[in-house]
Amino acid sequence: MNKYLRATVVIPVGAVKMCWTKLFHFKGFHGSVICMISPSTEITMDKNARLFIGKMFKMRDGSKLRVRKKAECHIGNNTAFGSNDIVVCHERIEIGDNVELSPNVQIYDHDHDFRHPDGLASLHYKTAPVVIGDNVWIGANTVILRGTTIGDNCVISAGCVVKGNIPDGSIIVQKRNTSIIPIYVP
Repeated sequence: MNKYLRATVVIPVGAVKMCWTKLFHFKGFHGSVICMISPSTEITMDKNARLFIGKMFKMRDGSKLRVRKKAECHIGNNTAFGSNDIVVCHERIEIGDNVELSPNVQIYDHDHDFRHPDGLASLHYKTAPVVIGDNVWIGANTVILRGTTIGDNCVISAGCVVKGNIPDGSIIVQKRNTSIIPIYVP
């Protein structure tokens, strides 16, 4: 779709979604009305959640941003979510300025606590903050797990599963070997 034609749709939709979110979460939501949000996105906040979105925010089709009860999510200026990205915050997620998420990126600050006496049905979670620095590019199909800190000026290549501390200026590549085993056919 032509970028100018797309802008005539996503800028008004973004304004409506931001105003709608502000209307229902007056104290917990802060964000610029001017942003580019596709109509098929989802921004949800639970009671007592806090969400801060910087200027020039972009959110492509199918993306989901969920901030759960008593959680806090900060998204910096000029940050873009690609198609079908999922960000779910149960404690704290911080995403810096000029961050680009490619399609199908998933960011979680929690894991199910399967050792809880009531099992997974209890909906009990283990949480730890996720912090992503400024000027970070995250490749397609990447999963970022709880307790992760990614420094400034990093590149996370496609298909990575990231947990832990990534220093500033790092390029993360997780290599996988492909084995081709010939099948003997008589």
